[in-house]
Amino acid sequence: MYKYFFNYKNNNLISNFIMNRKIISVICMVGIVTCMYAQWKPEGGKIKTTWAEQINPEKVLPEYPRPLLERAEWRNLNGLWNYAIRGEGLPEPESFDGKILVPFAVESSLSGVGKTVGRDNELWYSRTFTVPPTWKNKNVILHFGAVDWKAEVYLNDIKIGSHTGGYTPFCFDITAFLKAGEQKLTVKVWDPTDNRSYQPRGKQVSNPEGIMYTSVTGIWQTVWIEPVGEKHIASMKTVSDIDKSLLTVTVDARNTKRSDVVEVKVSDNGKVVSQIKSVISETVTLHIPDAKLWSPDSPFLYDVDIALYSNGAIVDQVKSYSAMRKISTGRDHNGIVRLKLNNKNLFQFGPLDQGWWPDGLYTAPTDEALAFDIVKTKELGFNMIRKHVKVEPARWYTHCDRLGILVWQDMPSGGESGPQWQTNQYFNGTEAVRSAESEANYFKEWKEIIDLLYSNPSVVVWVPFNESWGQFKTPEVVAWTKTYDPSRLINPASGGNHYHTGDILDIHNYPQPRLYMYDDERATVLGEYGGIGLALQDHLWQPEKNWGYVQFKTSKEVTDEYVKFAEELKTLIKHGFSGAVYTQTTDVEGEVNGLITYDRKVVKVEVDRLKKVNREICNILE
Repeated sequence: MYKYFFNYKNNNLISNFIMNRKIISVICMVGIVTCMYAQWKPEGGKIKTTWAEQINPEKVLPEYPRPLLERAEWRNLNGLWNYAIRGEGLPEPESFDGKILVPFAVESSLSGVGKTVGRDNELWYSRTFTVPPTWKNKNVILHFGAVDWKAEVYLNDIKIGSHTGGYTPFCFDITAFLKAGEQKLTVKVWDPTDNRSYQPRGKQVSNPEGIMYTSVTGIWQTVWIEPVGEKHIASMKTVSDIDKSLLTVTVDARNTKRSDVVEVKVSDNGKVVSQIKSVISETVTLHIPDAKLWSPDSPFLYDVDIALYSNGAIVDQVKSYSAMRKISTGRDHNGIVRLKLNNKNLFQFGPLDQGWWPDGLYTAPTDEALAFDIVKTKELGFNMIRKHVKVEPARWYTHCDRLGILVWQDMPSGGESGPQWQTNQYFNGTEAVRSAESEANYFKEWKEIIDLLYSNPSVVVWVPFNESWGQFKTPEVVAWTKTYDPSRLINPASGGNHYHTGDILDIHNYPQPRLYMYDDERATVLGEYGGIGLALQDHLWQPEKNWGYVQFKTSKEVTDEYVKFAEELKTLIKHGFSGAVYTQTTDVEGEVNGLITYDRKVVKVEVDRLKKVNREICNILE
């Protein structure tokens, strides 16, 4: 290239100068990247996934973070930020403790910090960024995928907003607070985890052991900015009705007036199959002719394009997708209430999926890693995942939509009374007593979770409580959930205190499957069983105190036990079970009862045997 340029210009001085500048630029860029790497390295000596080795601090989780509402322009703010841990209530620090790799929680290895914050301290973040000049005359929105738990956000030393809740996205229009040149972004986080708080937290505890794991504090999903017009689309919800071949779409927009119009187009591989225009305040219903139904065996997705018009001109447009599918219950020929997908009986069978990583804790190292567990679940012959007391980033659910896997979504447990292992009292359980503030926070966070996942076709069951952990006012919670989202099934309390409400009775039994409760009016499922343990040297989070509900020494022994339980489950399906959840996808910290090691490097079972029996179970009701 340089020789061609030299001959073309026929000027030694100019060509050498330009060539030298390019070489110097390359050297400088290498130096900058080297410097960035020098400021970050994984912390601690725990096991790690292979994806951890691929991380570039300048390009962390670069994929678009919100696939259900995608715009062409955006900028990722992940990367190295300044951080400091200071006492609760103290002002912004004048100096910081070092660098943290966002969006990995401060306790994680991949953050480069590996420190616990605790209830009496706050975690401070700070960085600068610039707004691209092409965004001039646009509104700029600052997005956070998730921050655990209470976040206060400052831009150019002005507090612009706050948010509580560790599992859902939030955003701010920062246009009015921008200045010329660099912008200073500061975030303060308080996260008491299981101390002095009613917050939903799942399995995070201050002193992890057994089935409880390391705390996760601070930013743990992508931070990003995007430009929009003053009038812009803020959210979208879709609901399908396969019986009438209809797709209902609700679009919410900002700063619009009555005369502004939204247009929705639904396409199949580039061909528009239905479209409609409406004023913003109206929900629209589109007819989908010869609808292609979504299922685990055929996860067909329609493209959805939404445009916002003002005075006849497009002022905003986004890309999305949707699917035609139906989840319901109904009696089979023996009168047993079954789970149905698209009006057909389907035994829903999958693993309990905790969504934890040895290097990133709540955060997968890469997008490929994020999809890995789903891919393996499909390869092992399952058709469902129970996402256990955690909510994943939006991209995880899009992977489920595209790959074809059903999702039972738990509400992360938590509450002032903490986890409660109480005796199951059918229709008459003892519940936690929460303060009014705690109850209000539960409904706030639960609503935000449902809003986040409302349009993901893979999500088919809501699980408000697990094993009575913080369980309260169950009939009221179920009624609210069903009213807010009538399109899905409600599993009131998986293995918890049981009330005659919702769509499902869910019992737990370890290690083998047992049918010791049955509901003639709802679907009966085995929400947890299994837990067959196998500890593999060099793939353990800790050298000792590793456990499973039962433990074996070889892959064959584990597989033999799994198949034995599976054959027992087949018999129980005929007597009433309509779904089941095996514990669990991967090992997690001290638990070694996963089908895959915690570092995702070894599948611990004989895959062909497992897949064969799993497919037999999934297809047993056909």
